[in-house]
Amino acid sequence: MEANFWRTRWQDGQIGFHQNDANPYLKQHWAALGVAAGGQVLVPLCGKSKDMLWLRSQGHSVLGVELSALATEAFFAENGLQATAVADGKFMRSSAAGYDLLCGDFFDLGRRECANVAAVYDRASLIALPTEMRDRYAHALTALLEPGTPVLLVTMEYPVEESEGPPFSVDEKEVRRLYQGAFDIRHVGTEDVLVNNPRFRERGVTSLQEKTYILRRL
Repeated sequence: MEANFWRTRWQDGQIGFHQNDANPYLKQHWAALGVAAGGQVLVPLCGKSKDMLWLRSQGHSVLGVELSALATEAFFAENGLQATAVADGKFMRSSAAGYDLLCGDFFDLGRRECANVAAVYDRASLIALPTEMRDRYAHALTALLEPGTPVLLVTMEYPVEESEGPPFSVDEKEVRRLYQGAFDIRHVGTEDVLVNNPRFRERGVTSLQEKTYILRRL
């Protein structure tokens, strides 16, 4: 899946993955990660997510990474923030009020950019990637994080033969295959959400679950 796919989705307004409120699993499980107030949270493929507002309200600074300049610009504009943009390596960094959004490719991210990351929140990143890209993503994320760094991961599971992603179905076996050995992995929640997702029902999906995990870098 090429970067231009996501840029085109934003240009065409095809952003059904965007939620208008902070994610309920984020609110429910974040405290269990034990992230100190003021700690920086990395949000891969952040879009213009309201989850970043919630994380900031908890006292954290936010480091978002996003391919689409339209998305990063929309985040600041829709929240009444005047951002300062500067070139930063392979990224364009836009900053305001405790938010640093890096416009560019997640796979160009290095330890320099992530030196202050205290935790990761992944609701829309792993499930946005097709099977052939997930190993690369998991390896890259693992390499960025210091031992002890927690990750709150939210995934979707549905019968793969019933729908093409994105978002893609990533089951627990896949999560453990990707991260076992580099992270302690705890499955902390499962919700049946098909009734709340008409676009999946319209595709013919008969079962849809969202699962939440807490990972901790070993």
